[in-house]
Amino acid sequence: MDKMLDFRTVREATAGPRWQALFEYHWPAYEQWYLSEGERERPGYLACYNALRQHMPELLDTYRALCELAGGGDLAARFLSLYQPPPYITGCSQAVLASPASTVLARNYDYPPELCEGTILYTHWNARRVIAMTDCLWGVLDGMNDRGLAVSLAFGGRKTVGQGFGAPIILRYLLEFCDSVPEAAEVLARIPTHMAYNITVADAAGRYVTAMIGPDRRASIRRVPVATNHQKKIEWYAHALASETLIRERQLSILVDDEATTEERLIAAFSSPPLFRHDYRRGLGTVYTAVYRPATGRAEFHWPGLTLDLSFDHFPEERVTVRYGARGLPAG
Repeated sequence: MDKMLDFRTVREATAGPRWQALFEYHWPAYEQWYLSEGERERPGYLACYNALRQHMPELLDTYRALCELAGGGDLAARFLSLYQPPPYITGCSQAVLASPASTVLARNYDYPPELCEGTILYTHWNARRVIAMTDCLWGVLDGMNDRGLAVSLAFGGRKTVGQGFGAPIILRYLLEFCDSVPEAAEVLARIPTHMAYNITVADAAGRYVTAMIGPDRRASIRRVPVATNHQKKIEWYAHALASETLIRERQLSILVDDEATTEERLIAAFSSPPLFRHDYRRGLGTVYTAVYRPATGRAEFHWPGLTLDLSFDHFPEERVTVRYGARGLPAG
Protein backbone atom coordinates (compact mmCIF):
# COMPACT_ATOMS: atom_id res chain seq x y z
CA MET A 1 0.00 0.00 0.00
CA ASP A 2 1.25 3.49 -0.87
CA LYS A 3 2.24 5.83 1.94
CA MET A 4 1.37 9.52 1.68
CA LEU A 5 3.15 12.36 3.46
CA ASP A 6 2.27 16.05 3.35
CA PHE A 7 5.18 18.46 3.60
CA ARG A 8 4.23 21.93 4.82
CA THR A 9 6.19 25.16 4.91
CA VAL A 10 5.22 27.11 8.02
CA ARG A 11 6.42 30.66 8.72
CA GLU A 12 5.97 32.11 12.20
CA ALA A 13 8.61 34.47 13.57
CA THR A 14 7.45 34.26 17.19
CA ALA A 15 5.94 30.99 18.38
CA GLY A 16 2.17 31.35 18.38
CA PRO A 17 -0.98 29.86 16.88
CA ARG A 18 0.74 28.15 13.93
CA TRP A 19 3.16 26.28 16.16
CA GLN A 20 0.35 25.55 18.60
CA ALA A 21 -1.69 24.00 15.78
CA LEU A 22 1.27 21.80 14.86
CA PHE A 23 1.55 20.66 18.46
CA GLU A 24 -2.14 19.82 18.71
CA TYR A 25 -2.00 17.88 15.45
CA HIS A 26 1.10 15.81 16.26
CA TRP A 27 0.85 15.47 20.05
CA PRO A 28 -1.36 12.33 20.16
CA ALA A 29 1.22 10.35 18.18
CA TYR A 30 4.16 11.83 20.07
CA GLU A 31 2.52 11.14 23.42
CA GLN A 32 2.10 7.48 22.47
CA TRP A 33 5.74 7.29 21.37
CA TYR A 34 7.02 9.10 24.46
CA LEU A 35 5.22 6.63 26.73
CA SER A 36 6.05 3.55 24.63
CA GLU A 37 8.49 2.23 27.25
CA GLY A 38 6.32 3.31 30.19
CA GLU A 39 6.16 6.71 31.85
CA ARG A 40 8.57 5.68 34.60
CA GLU A 41 11.30 5.31 31.97
CA ARG A 42 11.08 9.02 31.16
CA PRO A 43 12.68 11.61 33.45
CA GLY A 44 10.54 13.91 35.58
CA TYR A 45 9.94 17.55 34.73
CA LEU A 46 12.51 18.88 37.21
CA ALA A 47 15.25 16.66 35.77
CA CYS A 48 14.36 17.81 32.25
CA TYR A 49 14.31 21.49 33.20
CA ASN A 50 17.56 21.28 35.15
CA ALA A 51 19.29 19.50 32.24
CA LEU A 52 18.28 22.31 29.88
CA ARG A 53 19.33 24.94 32.41
CA GLN A 54 22.73 23.32 32.84
CA HIS A 55 23.58 22.61 29.21
CA MET A 56 21.49 24.99 27.06
CA PRO A 57 20.34 27.83 29.34
CA GLU A 58 19.90 30.27 26.46
CA LEU A 59 17.10 28.03 25.16
CA LEU A 60 15.00 28.20 28.33
CA ASP A 61 12.88 31.20 27.36
CA THR A 62 11.89 29.54 24.09
CA TYR A 63 11.23 26.27 25.89
CA ARG A 64 8.95 27.96 28.42
CA ALA A 65 7.02 29.73 25.67
CA LEU A 66 6.46 26.48 23.78
CA CYS A 67 5.40 24.64 26.93
CA GLU A 68 2.79 27.32 27.56
CA LEU A 69 1.50 27.02 23.98
CA ALA A 70 1.36 23.24 24.47
CA GLY A 71 -1.02 23.72 27.39
CA GLY A 72 1.41 23.75 30.29
CA GLY A 73 1.02 20.05 31.01
CA ASP A 74 3.69 18.03 32.78
CA LEU A 75 4.03 15.31 30.15
CA ALA A 76 4.22 17.70 27.20
CA ALA A 77 6.87 19.77 28.99
CA ARG A 78 8.98 16.69 29.65
CA PHE A 79 8.65 15.62 26.02
CA LEU A 80 9.55 19.05 24.65
CA SER A 81 12.80 19.07 26.62
CA LEU A 82 13.97 16.15 24.45
CA TYR A 83 15.94 14.99 27.47
CA GLN A 84 16.18 11.19 27.65
CA PRO A 85 13.59 10.47 24.95
CA PRO A 86 12.94 6.91 23.75
CA PRO A 87 15.65 5.67 21.37
CA TYR A 88 15.03 5.85 17.64
CA ILE A 89 17.02 4.84 14.58
CA THR A 90 17.36 6.52 11.19
CA GLY A 91 19.48 6.02 8.10
CA CYS A 92 20.71 9.18 6.32
CA SER A 93 23.63 10.32 4.17
CA GLN A 94 25.17 13.79 4.28
CA ALA A 95 28.06 15.59 2.64
CA VAL A 96 29.64 19.02 2.32
CA LEU A 97 31.12 20.36 -0.91
CA ALA A 98 33.18 23.43 -0.07
CA SER A 99 34.98 25.77 -2.44
CA PRO A 100 36.17 29.38 -2.34
CA ALA A 101 33.05 30.35 -4.26
CA SER A 102 30.38 28.57 -2.25
CA THR A 103 29.56 25.81 0.21
CA VAL A 104 26.77 23.24 -0.03
CA LEU A 105 25.51 20.83 2.63
CA ALA A 106 23.34 18.09 1.10
CA ARG A 107 21.64 15.17 2.77
CA ASN A 108 19.13 12.36 2.36
CA TYR A 109 16.84 11.56 5.26
CA ASP A 110 16.07 7.83 5.39
CA TYR A 111 13.23 6.93 7.74
CA PRO A 112 9.66 5.58 7.71
CA PRO A 113 7.65 8.31 5.90
CA GLU A 114 4.71 7.92 8.27
CA LEU A 115 6.93 8.92 11.21
CA CYS A 116 8.25 12.13 9.63
CA GLU A 117 6.50 15.39 10.59
CA GLY A 118 7.02 16.94 7.18
CA THR A 119 7.20 20.48 8.61
CA ILE A 120 9.70 22.99 7.19
CA LEU A 121 9.61 25.74 9.81
CA TYR A 122 10.82 29.34 9.43
CA THR A 123 11.28 31.01 12.82
CA HIS A 124 12.89 34.03 14.49
CA TRP A 125 12.65 32.89 18.09
CA ASN A 126 15.93 34.41 19.21
CA ALA A 127 18.56 36.56 17.48
CA ARG A 128 18.77 34.39 14.35
CA ARG A 129 16.28 33.45 11.69
CA VAL A 130 16.14 29.69 11.15
CA ILE A 131 14.80 27.44 8.40
CA ALA A 132 14.67 23.80 9.46
CA MET A 133 13.01 20.46 8.89
CA THR A 134 11.56 19.77 12.31
CA ASP A 135 11.35 16.71 14.53
CA CYS A 136 9.65 16.46 17.93
CA LEU A 137 7.90 19.74 17.05
CA TRP A 138 10.86 22.08 17.56
CA GLY A 139 13.90 19.89 17.18
CA VAL A 140 15.90 19.97 13.94
CA LEU A 141 16.75 17.15 11.54
CA ASP A 142 18.59 19.56 9.25
CA GLY A 143 18.51 23.30 8.79
CA MET A 144 20.26 26.64 8.44
CA ASN A 145 20.34 30.05 10.10
CA ASP A 146 20.72 33.52 8.63
CA ARG A 147 24.28 33.85 9.94
CA GLY A 148 25.40 31.18 7.47
CA LEU A 149 25.46 28.01 9.60
CA ALA A 150 23.96 24.75 8.26
CA VAL A 151 23.55 21.47 10.15
CA SER A 152 22.41 17.91 9.52
CA LEU A 153 22.22 14.72 11.59
CA ALA A 154 22.51 11.00 10.91
CA PHE A 155 22.24 8.00 13.22
CA GLY A 156 25.67 6.88 14.40
CA GLY A 157 25.15 3.12 14.02
CA ARG A 158 25.64 2.13 17.66
CA LYS A 159 23.16 0.53 20.08
CA THR A 160 24.42 2.35 23.16
CA VAL A 161 21.83 4.49 24.98
CA GLY A 162 22.76 6.74 27.90
CA GLN A 163 21.97 10.01 29.64
CA GLY A 164 21.61 13.04 27.44
CA PHE A 165 19.50 14.86 24.89
CA GLY A 166 18.01 13.79 21.59
CA ALA A 167 20.13 15.24 18.78
CA PRO A 168 17.29 17.34 17.26
CA ILE A 169 17.28 19.75 20.20
CA ILE A 170 21.06 20.01 20.07
CA LEU A 171 20.80 21.02 16.41
CA ARG A 172 18.10 23.55 17.33
CA TYR A 173 20.47 25.04 19.91
CA LEU A 174 23.25 25.28 17.32
CA LEU A 175 21.07 27.18 14.87
CA GLU A 176 19.62 29.49 17.51
CA PHE A 177 22.92 30.51 19.11
CA CYS A 178 25.92 29.71 16.88
CA ASP A 179 27.26 31.62 13.88
CA SER A 180 30.20 29.48 12.76
CA VAL A 181 31.63 25.96 12.67
CA PRO A 182 34.13 26.63 15.50
CA GLU A 183 31.30 27.80 17.77
CA ALA A 184 29.18 24.78 16.84
CA ALA A 185 32.09 22.39 17.44
CA GLU A 186 32.50 23.72 20.99
CA VAL A 187 28.82 23.07 21.69
CA LEU A 188 28.91 19.58 20.23
CA ALA A 189 31.89 18.70 22.42
CA ARG A 190 30.09 19.58 25.65
CA ILE A 191 26.36 18.77 25.39
CA PRO A 192 25.52 15.16 26.34
CA THR A 193 23.55 13.02 23.91
CA HIS A 194 21.47 9.94 24.67
CA MET A 195 22.44 8.06 21.49
CA ALA A 196 25.15 7.95 18.85
CA TYR A 197 24.79 10.54 16.08
CA ASN A 198 26.92 11.93 13.31
CA ILE A 199 26.34 15.66 13.01
CA THR A 200 27.75 17.54 10.04
CA VAL A 201 28.11 21.32 10.27
CA ALA A 202 29.12 23.81 7.56
CA ASP A 203 29.27 27.59 7.38
CA ALA A 204 29.37 30.37 4.83
CA ALA A 205 33.15 30.71 5.19
CA GLY A 206 33.63 27.20 3.79
CA ARG A 207 34.49 25.56 7.11
CA TYR A 208 33.00 22.19 8.01
CA VAL A 209 33.28 19.37 10.54
CA THR A 210 31.53 16.13 11.34
CA ALA A 211 31.02 15.42 15.03
CA MET A 212 30.64 11.77 16.01
CA ILE A 213 28.91 11.93 19.37
CA GLY A 214 27.61 9.34 21.80
CA PRO A 215 26.65 8.92 25.47
CA ASP A 216 29.63 6.78 26.45
CA ARG A 217 32.63 8.50 24.89
CA ARG A 218 34.05 11.92 24.13
CA ALA A 219 32.90 13.54 20.91
CA SER A 220 35.17 13.02 17.93
CA ILE A 221 35.11 16.24 15.88
CA ARG A 222 37.05 16.14 12.65
CA ARG A 223 37.28 18.04 9.39
CA VAL A 224 35.43 15.31 7.52
CA PRO A 225 32.88 16.30 4.86
CA VAL A 226 30.96 13.00 4.69
CA ALA A 227 28.85 11.03 7.17
CA THR A 228 26.56 8.02 6.95
CA ASN A 229 25.62 5.55 9.71
CA HIS A 230 28.76 4.38 11.46
CA GLN A 231 31.47 5.97 13.57
CA LYS A 232 35.06 5.22 12.55
CA LYS A 233 34.32 1.47 12.49
CA ILE A 234 31.29 -0.80 12.22
CA GLU A 235 29.86 -1.73 15.62
CA TRP A 236 26.31 -2.79 14.72
CA TYR A 237 26.82 -5.12 11.79
CA ALA A 238 23.18 -5.93 11.07
CA HIS A 239 22.25 -2.26 10.78
CA ALA A 240 25.35 -1.48 8.75
CA LEU A 241 24.50 -4.24 6.29
CA ALA A 242 20.83 -3.27 6.00
CA SER A 243 21.55 0.43 5.61
CA GLU A 244 24.56 -0.03 3.29
CA THR A 245 26.39 2.61 5.31
CA LEU A 246 29.86 1.72 3.95
CA ILE A 247 28.70 1.75 0.34
CA ARG A 248 27.09 5.16 0.76
CA GLU A 249 30.10 6.58 2.58
CA ARG A 250 32.41 5.40 -0.20
CA GLN A 251 30.20 6.92 -2.89
CA LEU A 252 30.13 10.29 -1.15
CA SER A 253 33.86 10.24 -0.42
CA ILE A 254 34.64 9.61 -4.08
CA LEU A 255 32.40 12.50 -5.10
CA VAL A 256 33.72 15.12 -2.69
CA ASP A 257 37.35 14.09 -3.28
CA ASP A 258 36.97 14.52 -7.05
CA GLU A 259 37.96 18.03 -8.13
CA ALA A 260 35.60 17.67 -11.09
CA THR A 261 32.54 17.27 -8.85
CA THR A 262 30.25 20.25 -9.14
CA GLU A 263 27.42 21.17 -6.81
CA GLU A 264 24.96 19.92 -9.42
CA ARG A 265 26.73 16.58 -9.68
CA LEU A 266 26.75 16.08 -5.91
CA ILE A 267 23.07 16.97 -5.56
CA ALA A 268 22.12 14.70 -8.45
CA ALA A 269 23.89 11.79 -6.76
CA PHE A 270 21.48 12.03 -3.83
CA SER A 271 18.64 11.22 -6.24
CA SER A 272 20.08 7.89 -7.33
CA PRO A 273 21.19 4.63 -5.65
CA PRO A 274 23.11 3.91 -3.52
CA LEU A 275 22.41 7.26 -1.81
CA PHE A 276 18.72 7.33 -2.68
CA ARG A 277 17.21 4.27 -1.04
CA HIS A 278 13.92 2.54 -1.85
CA ASP A 279 13.73 0.27 1.21
CA TYR A 280 10.55 1.77 2.71
CA ARG A 281 9.41 -1.64 3.92
CA ARG A 282 12.20 -1.68 6.52
CA GLY A 283 12.00 2.04 7.26
CA LEU A 284 15.24 2.81 5.42
CA GLY A 285 13.82 4.52 2.33
CA THR A 286 14.67 8.11 1.45
CA VAL A 287 11.96 10.52 2.61
CA TYR A 288 13.48 13.72 1.19
CA THR A 289 16.70 15.34 0.02
CA ALA A 290 17.72 18.66 1.58
CA VAL A 291 20.29 21.07 0.17
CA TYR A 292 21.55 24.09 2.12
CA ARG A 293 23.61 26.96 0.74
CA PRO A 294 24.67 28.93 3.84
CA ALA A 295 26.35 31.79 1.96
CA THR A 296 23.17 32.73 0.10
CA GLY A 297 20.55 31.58 2.62
CA ARG A 298 18.92 29.17 0.19
CA ALA A 299 17.34 25.85 1.19
CA GLU A 300 16.10 23.29 -1.31
CA PHE A 301 14.01 20.19 -0.70
CA HIS A 302 13.89 17.56 -3.43
CA TRP A 303 11.72 14.59 -4.31
CA PRO A 304 11.61 12.81 -7.67
CA GLY A 305 9.97 15.29 -10.04
CA LEU A 306 9.43 17.93 -7.34
CA THR A 307 11.54 20.66 -5.72
CA LEU A 308 10.88 23.36 -3.14
CA ASP A 309 13.31 26.28 -3.47
CA LEU A 310 13.20 28.45 -0.35
CA SER A 311 15.23 31.21 1.27
CA PHE A 312 15.06 33.70 4.10
CA ASP A 313 13.72 36.23 1.59
CA HIS A 314 11.38 33.83 -0.23
CA PHE A 315 9.42 31.43 1.94
CA PRO A 316 5.84 30.97 0.71
CA GLU A 317 3.58 28.88 2.91
CA GLU A 318 2.44 25.87 0.92
CA ARG A 319 1.84 22.14 1.06
CA VAL A 320 3.08 19.37 -1.18
CA THR A 321 1.99 15.74 -1.00
CA VAL A 322 4.48 12.97 -1.69
CA ARG A 323 3.43 9.39 -2.35
CA TYR A 324 5.84 6.62 -1.44
CA GLY A 325 4.70 3.74 -3.63
CA ALA A 326 4.47 0.07 -2.83
CA ARG A 327 7.37 -0.52 -5.21
CA GLY A 328 9.47 2.01 -3.35
CA LEU A 329 9.30 4.81 -5.92
CA PRO A 330 8.15 8.13 -4.45
CA ALA A 331 6.04 10.36 -6.65
CA GLY A 332 4.85 13.91 -6.10
